[in-house]
Amino acid sequence: MLQTADQTPTSLFEGALQGYSIKLDAFEGPLDLLLHLIRKNEVDIYDIPIALITRQYLDYLKLMKELNLDLAGDFLVMAATLLQIKSRLLLPLPEPEEGEGDEPEDPRAELVRRLLEYQRYRDAGLELGARELLGREVFARPCRDGCCLEGVPAAEEGPLELDLFELAEAFRTLLARMPLARAHEVAAQETLSIVDAINQILTRLDGHESLEFTALFADEDMTRERMIVTFLALLELCRIKLVKVLQNSRYGPIYLYPSVPVDASEGDFDESPHT
Repeated sequence: MLQTADQTPTSLFEGALQGYSIKLDAFEGPLDLLLHLIRKNEVDIYDIPIALITRQYLDYLKLMKELNLDLAGDFLVMAATLLQIKSRLLLPLPEPEEGEGDEPEDPRAELVRRLLEYQRYRDAGLELGARELLGREVFARPCRDGCCLEGVPAAEEGPLELDLFELAEAFRTLLARMPLARAHEVAAQETLSIVDAINQILTRLDGHESLEFTALFADEDMTRERMIVTFLALLELCRIKLVKVLQNSRYGPIYLYPSVPVDASEGDFDESPHT
């Protein structure tokens, strides 16, 4: 059956996401995103290229909005802060008053202090296992007892943990390869709900130690909308700790593996919509 006039791809997609959202601050906060961008661009935290980081930060917020992630107010406040710093850097420095030898403070200084303080706090928390105790661990720790991913050579330091933004970066790369529009006629049965996508992922993991991230989106009939729903389903599985996401090396292939053995015979995953 082909879609009717009121069943456009957009309306079908919005129907799949109706009543469903994930709060972004359940994963990471705005300072985590900034630290991720600083690490990704390999820049000096004491000399942050504000124009570049601001542009990439806003790009991430745009992606999160497209993914129907519920942005906490802190993310928007940080966006405003970055834009303000960017504007101040474009203005000429004020002349120091007579008798004052000190140069005006760098507009980035307060942000750098906040980032360094947060980084120290976060690193200390990781060492003490605070993230696990607070229930904030979403993506996986390195495997214990020497385990590694199926079919992937083990790195000397073991598999690496991915944060939300690294996973979003990998997804954005895949999404960019997908044409914005497919055929004008889209079968109505292609509509995919979050719960359906979750069950599909669990079924694919059933009987396997791991599954490559890109394999989730390799179906011939995959559309941009189905990609987004599938990615949200993966985030939900990570949030409830049914799936872990790992790399054996930085920039290497990303793999999913179940936190607990998956048995498809036990029945489908079912979870009421949440906010």
